[in-house]
Amino acid sequence: MTFSLVTFRADGEVALGALVQPAAVDRSEAAPGGAGTVVAPPELKRWATMLDLLDDWTSTAAAVVAALDLGDAPPVAGAEVLAPIHWPRKVLCAGINYRRHIREMGGAEPDRTWRPFFFMKPPTTSVIGPADPIVMHDAVAARYDWEAELAVIIGAGGRDIPPARARAHIAGYAVANDITARGHHKRTGVPIDAFVYDWFASKAIDGSLPLGPGITPAFAVDDPQDLRLRLWVNGELQQDESTADMICGVDELVSAASAIVTLEPGDVICTGTPAGVGAGRGRRLHPGDMVRVAVDGLGEINNRVM
Repeated sequence: MTFSLVTFRADGEVALGALVQPAAVDRSEAAPGGAGTVVAPPELKRWATMLDLLDDWTSTAAAVVAALDLGDAPPVAGAEVLAPIHWPRKVLCAGINYRRHIREMGGAEPDRTWRPFFFMKPPTTSVIGPADPIVMHDAVAARYDWEAELAVIIGAGGRDIPPARARAHIAGYAVANDITARGHHKRTGVPIDAFVYDWFASKAIDGSLPLGPGITPAFAVDDPQDLRLRLWVNGELQQDESTADMICGVDELVSAASAIVTLEPGDVICTGTPAGVGAGRGRRLHPGDMVRVAVDGLGEINNRVM
């Protein structure tokens, strides 16, 4: 079986648990909502929040999680799966990091001197859960777009981490959707060209990072550069790509981010989106749309646009 660490609510209480899914199941035709059972291993009760668990990742939590016996863990009736980390310490997002996505946006792949490009989302207002609604603000002018992404969850902090040591700092992985307000990305009437692009207005909008369904431990993921990402809008497949298409892999992204800021347990690094976004084809999200994102082995998230 495969599992991810989740934050859930049941009977008015919020706690940590595990979302257990059958192994090696092709979920390509599965109904929205995703399969799986939330269980509550007693070993996880020592941590009140996921951030507490990640703070202890290197000292105790990783070993506890690796030793969990989920077969005997009691299932939780009526569990509502929430965002795995309610308030990450930082949310860093890599831009233009898939080869085919650059081409669909009219660009050319950078040469070997390229260093990863990052922007930030507000951690307390952008992250929403795997089934929470995507609430639009100024939907027509904003032109909301979808971006399926693999998210890296940091478990061991550090600065200037070499790529060869990056995996030791990763607690796990999650599914993300970097919702983008394309209509707010460019401004007119700016005093100098450097201020044409408004990353804050296009990327920092409230509720713009559906995340989940949980955190799949890094030790359960054989190769983060061999994962299939898919995104559907109203059941129509829009994105379907392997993380092998990344320009800068997970190790390089963690290293590059740590050269700019000190990484901390609970930080989220989104690793870029593959080809198939709406902007390249003149498409956008509308109220009522259902957006489903899946990463094989990690689960899926399903968010209704409102």
